[in-house]
Amino acid sequence: MLPAAHRMLRSEDFGAAVRSGARSGTRRLVIHYRAGEAGQDAPALVGVVVPKKQVARATHRNRIKRRVRALMRERVGRLSPGTMLVVRGLAGADGAASPELARDLDRCLERVQALAGGRSSHEHRG
Repeated sequence: MLPAAHRMLRSEDFGAAVRSGARSGTRRLVIHYRAGEAGQDAPALVGVVVPKKQVARATHRNRIKRRVRALMRERVGRLSPGTMLVVRGLAGADGAASPELARDLDRCLERVQALAGGRSSHEHRG
């Protein structure tokens, strides 16, 4: 289970991460990543959603969410303070093995962190 301090609960936080964050995806997961600002002491927040349109059965949606939260519990320490991360599970995540989900999650995290870092470094040069 993801530690309570790192759980994204407010819809405003989900919206902010999705609207203004960097995005990366695979056929199983899509990640929206909004980097924390320098000097923030707030914990990184992680939210997991699985749209009913993508995965119709509630038991399957809940299983995907539990598995992604367990994977994020191992990775949340690598996120900088104040980061907002939303992981959206897609139909391909249903039935995927945990190592496959972990690989997709790591690949997407690397991409969005590079994108977010590239944006800020480009803005400072500009």
